[in-house]
Amino acid sequence: MGTLHLDDLRQYSDALRCRNGIVVTVRFVEPRDAATLQSYFRSLSVRSRYNRFFSAMRELPDNLLEQFMHVGERDEFSVLATTKIDGFEIVVGEARYAFHPEAASVELGLSVDDRWQGQGIGSALLRNLECRAAALGAKRLFCDTLRSNEAMIGLARKSGFTLTSNPDDWKLARFVKQIDTGPLDIACASWRLAATRIDAGLAYR
Repeated sequence: MGTLHLDDLRQYSDALRCRNGIVVTVRFVEPRDAATLQSYFRSLSVRSRYNRFFSAMRELPDNLLEQFMHVGERDEFSVLATTKIDGFEIVVGEARYAFHPEAASVELGLSVDDRWQGQGIGSALLRNLECRAAALGAKRLFCDTLRSNEAMIGLARKSGFTLTSNPDDWKLARFVKQIDTGPLDIACASWRLAATRIDAGLAYR
């Protein structure tokens, strides 16, 4: 299957039902989200920010925020996980993933708002990222996390990932999942359709 390129990012949103019945929408970051994304990271606990970025940053530096906002450049994508409270969209998590076509792999990083942890959002987000990786043609999904990040390691294990060592940094653990999925087998409907179209040779750019 060829590499999937997306010409209209807004159409690729997914509604996920989490373990406790909460419905979470996963959508690509849009230009209007810059302040919202920055506010989300500021609201995370010190521990959660450290686990996400391996540093004690209080907010996203301008250059990193800029990278988050440019979806699709260099095959890198940012998504927000949101839910509705009293009619208002609330960000409850985020993820960023990058497709490495030469290795047929997708690298990811994610976080969930401290107030929303333990409700199945992380598990649902990981399942959705696996669909997105499969649609891109990836054969492997991986993420690095601190060895002290027990919550992320537990989530990865429950989601079927294998824990290994990071080859470049002893402080990090790497979890890996092999993807052996054809276009028709992708679990998420929107990404199954996207993968089927690219497999048929239909261009997205």
